[in-house]
Amino acid sequence: MQELHIDESRSVPHKRRWRELLGGNQIVKRVILALSFLIILTCFLHFREMRLEVLEIGTRAPRYVISQTDFRFLDEEATQILRQEAVKDLGALFKVDEGQIHTYRKGIESALIESQQWRADLPKSTFEQLYALLDRVEEFLMQARFTDERTVYNMDSLHVAVAPFFPLQSMEMPLPRSLWEELLGLLRADEKYSSEAIDYLVAAFASHAWLLGEDFALERAVRQIVQSRIHDRYTPIEAGAQIIKKGEWVEPRHVTMLQAMKASLERSRNLWNPWSLLGSGLIALSLMVAALVYLHFFQREQLRSLQKMSLLFTIIVMSLLFAKGTEYLLIYHAANLIELASFPLLLPFAALLICVLVGSEIAMVSSFFLLIVFGSTLAVDCSAFLLINFFTAVITILFARRLHKRKKVFAVCGKVWLCSLPLIIAFNLTEHAPSVLTLATDLISTFVFLSITAILTVSLLPILEALFEVMTDMTLMEYMDPDHALLRRLSLEAPGTYQHCLVVGNISEAGARAIGASGLFCRVATLYHDIGKLFNPHYFTENQLGGFNIHQLLTPAESTQVIIAHVSEGEVLARKHHLPQSFIDIIREHHGTTMVYYFYCKQVEQMGGDTTKVSEKLFRYPGPKPRSKESAIIMIADTVEAASRSMNEVTEEAVADIVDKLVAEKAEDGQFDECELTFEELGKVKRAMVKALMVTRHLRIKYPDRG
Repeated sequence: MQELHIDESRSVPHKRRWRELLGGNQIVKRVILALSFLIILTCFLHFREMRLEVLEIGTRAPRYVISQTDFRFLDEEATQILRQEAVKDLGALFKVDEGQIHTYRKGIESALIESQQWRADLPKSTFEQLYALLDRVEEFLMQARFTDERTVYNMDSLHVAVAPFFPLQSMEMPLPRSLWEELLGLLRADEKYSSEAIDYLVAAFASHAWLLGEDFALERAVRQIVQSRIHDRYTPIEAGAQIIKKGEWVEPRHVTMLQAMKASLERSRNLWNPWSLLGSGLIALSLMVAALVYLHFFQREQLRSLQKMSLLFTIIVMSLLFAKGTEYLLIYHAANLIELASFPLLLPFAALLICVLVGSEIAMVSSFFLLIVFGSTLAVDCSAFLLINFFTAVITILFARRLHKRKKVFAVCGKVWLCSLPLIIAFNLTEHAPSVLTLATDLISTFVFLSITAILTVSLLPILEALFEVMTDMTLMEYMDPDHALLRRLSLEAPGTYQHCLVVGNISEAGARAIGASGLFCRVATLYHDIGKLFNPHYFTENQLGGFNIHQLLTPAESTQVIIAHVSEGEVLARKHHLPQSFIDIIREHHGTTMVYYFYCKQVEQMGGDTTKVSEKLFRYPGPKPRSKESAIIMIADTVEAASRSMNEVTEEAVADIVDKLVAEKAEDGQFDECELTFEELGKVKRAMVKALMVTRHLRIKYPDRG
């Protein structure tokens, strides 16, 4: 397609062309942005989850599952059996009745007090020593426990030391000799007791016939300790071994085996291997280069704007994080939510944000890009995931192309969900046995995903608009409010200019819609494009209602400076009222570098017709020239509307002739050199403007006078 402006790229050095493409002085920022995106995309592609068969406990396996590698899994059934057998080897635990110990101890105390014979038998001992020894012996007997030899051996091997245990042959026999030997050794280790006192009291206790009772509380505690000391049993599985048969009921054991196999496969991947990282980086680089090539050939305006590329980069990164977070919740959540969310809808989030903030064409291509990345990295059912996500992304873009209110985001997501219902039902009929519960679960999960998408979009839109200074249709609708301070001032202080802006808005909107440009932006931006006239409204003909032209008091040069000043004054006023940068660009560009031809001719006339005595530069607007299609369309509409006011006869042929003449003059003057309007688009714009002007300048019938 032939473009309107002359291609001068052949005369520009190769290095300079690349510098212009990369954004001139923004090369370093663009390189940083590209490297950041490459690193993030590489990490997303490299650190991916293994995609394995998802089995739902309590259902029949749809197909055979074979082990892909050697692995060991935690065999809970075998571990439970080992623990049960270990408990079976534990016998009953017995203890001496505490009341009996207290009673016997009191008896010995009374004997020591009543009979003083012990003083002759134990010349080296005192009553205080014997009393203290009684406490030690009593405490030892109360702690001692008795069981069979097998139980004592098992507890020693498992290091169960909740109490001193002693082997007991029979309930009718005295307490075992080992008990008294250990007690003697324990007491003799303390030098403050005499040996004769120790032997005397231990012999007294050993000669007594003690009654034993079973210690049920300690038995339960020991069994729990023994079970906890049994290590988990890991069962080895060889590669190629069958994990589950087709039609077999899925048990927790099968799910554990699949998870263990997945962990083994992830360990074998060796993610930190430099060659593996390099491979993922090359894949990411290939995808990124393909995307940049597309932008270079089909979306150059997008590629040239660092602001727009940064916004697109941010949205894609947020989409990657959203997808990875969703995958983590579905796979690692204790409830195993992957069984409930069979169709995670991730693409509509990116499609909706990009469509609203960047454009529908970029949204479609970005959705395809993310679909490839998601399909190759996320642990989901690939075929169903790809189809339903691409379908919902396309539907989202179709419904969101002309989104004018933020609350409509929820309506868009609702429509997308309704459109996806047939596809969800179809998947249930083909992939699952027809089940009302499964279908209901899929419908609810997809509705939840789209609800989250709507909430996130509504929350993020104002933030992204403010950070990247993006004008969405929703923001534009807010600037159309007649109660805006500038519009209210314009309607009161410069009503002619205000009416001019309204008409130019209608004409430019018609022209923009004819070529697929943003008609709403043209309509809203033109409301503010002449706000600079508020400083001197009566210097402009549309506001001169009394018939007196103030320019009769000024020289042509002075009049020109007043007229041209409305551009710079409008920019100052726009910044004071914090208008978006895109509106400020329109204010600066809507006259480009055109000439104030009327006063230029008057100046030449005063110089006797000698053009060499008049500097054209003094009679030209400072520019810049229009740098977007919308800016060029507004320039044409502004000129055409002003010229049409001086027409004596308003016919379609006359209007078409004046539009062709004015556009040809602008083109010859080079005003369209920096925008991307083509001859074909320009023709559509002119035809649309002619129709709009005919509607605006239509004549009413002349009513006859009443006699």
